[in-house]
Amino acid sequence: MKIAAFIPARYGATRFPAKLMQSLGNKTVIRQTYDNTVATGLFDEVVVVTDSDIIFNEIVQHGGKAIMSKKEHESGSDRIAEAVELIDTDIVLNVQGDEPFVDKETLQRLLASFSNPEVQVASVMKSFEDLSLIQNPNYVKVVVDKQMRSLLFSRSVIPFHREQSFQPTYYEHIGIYAFRKQTLLAFTAWEMTPLEQAEKIECLRYLENGISLQMVCTQAVSVKIDVPEDLPRAEAFLQSLNT
Repeated sequence: MKIAAFIPARYGATRFPAKLMQSLGNKTVIRQTYDNTVATGLFDEVVVVTDSDIIFNEIVQHGGKAIMSKKEHESGSDRIAEAVELIDTDIVLNVQGDEPFVDKETLQRLLASFSNPEVQVASVMKSFEDLSLIQNPNYVKVVVDKQMRSLLFSRSVIPFHREQSFQPTYYEHIGIYAFRKQTLLAFTAWEMTPLEQAEKIECLRYLENGISLQMVCTQAVSVKIDVPEDLPRAEAFLQSLNT
């Protein structure tokens, strides 16, 4: 199978505008993400898809590949679907531009899930216990069935902890997706669904159209950059990797 990684990169993020062009170590955030994805050696092609001349030039001037997309897209998946028709590939990996610390072993297991022909979409989750993060709506939670297929994603706390004698496991959804190319193209033809509109979580569109996501669990330590306060944490984490 041919495998391509796409990194959707919007310049005007709501909670942290221009966050992908902030300095992280000796590179910008988007270059850290791009270079770390290339360094895994798992992909036939790695492409940044952006609405910004600034981000486009940042990647291309440093030897990377970037494609300009339309300004307005409802989700990162919609953005890369515009570009994926130009690429000869079977599997498409969506790497979030604000999650620069790519873990090769996790991506290998994510891609391996497509050995099952029934899997159309796969994604990553990790267990977490910090109540402040579990209750934080910036952290998307997911619940799964016994086969690790997604049942629901939400910014609310799921599952609700009613029975205090039982301790549920909470999973954070990590924003890395892999799709079969045709499934991704079908996604963009569907209308935005009610749960997706309410939660602003794009993968709910798959669930509401009857497609579960195969979830891969990881405990790899990482830092996503969602708000300005995350940047110092990411810088400290990067320094820890280099020592």
